[in-house]
Amino acid sequence: MTAVFDHLAVAAASLDEGVAAMEAALGLPLQPGGRHAAMGTHNRLIGMGPGTYLEVIAIDPEAPPPGRPRWFALDGFRGAPRPRAWILRDDALEAALSRAPAGTGTPMLFRRDALTWRMAVPDTGVLPFDGVAPALIEWGAGVAHPATRLPDQGLRLSVLTLLHPEAEALRGALAGLCRDSRLRIETGPPGIVAEVLTPHGRRVLE
Repeated sequence: MTAVFDHLAVAAASLDEGVAAMEAALGLPLQPGGRHAAMGTHNRLIGMGPGTYLEVIAIDPEAPPPGRPRWFALDGFRGAPRPRAWILRDDALEAALSRAPAGTGTPMLFRRDALTWRMAVPDTGVLPFDGVAPALIEWGAGVAHPATRLPDQGLRLSVLTLLHPEAEALRGALAGLCRDSRLRIETGPPGIVAEVLTPHGRRVLE
């Protein structure tokens, strides 16, 4: 069994800045999200079809420091809002971790409102391959996926391109973890580029 694409995390220096940038880029409104007390972050969401969504995530200025590095290397984030991480879903997190690149992280339990999930978080906050390798999530049994709460506004992920100087090594590391025809792995400076289809046409997030 391979893990499947769950969501894309777009980081921003502030949540307001990230929401404004994504709504301008996509031409669609984002929906309320919530706070992640264990990480000192907060987010807003937009659906990308069944079982899939995009989140804009930023450090929550009203939250106390989490006492550990935040996920998606947000502590060191600078610059314009852009894709920072992609997250794969697997109903057997430990099994997925055994197939994932070393350093993908240790499972942590999270709760927010009616949602519960476990996610592998690296001790350093930085995912393997300079943050380009995927994070792994397991939603709680019987918990409705967040995408079910989001209106379908016609947004769909078309292509996800992973850039890294060691593209072949990254491709090999992901071979047993994820098979998705939308995934591209190319040589270049570390980064994530998402091409999405909207009612207003194709948009590129980078």
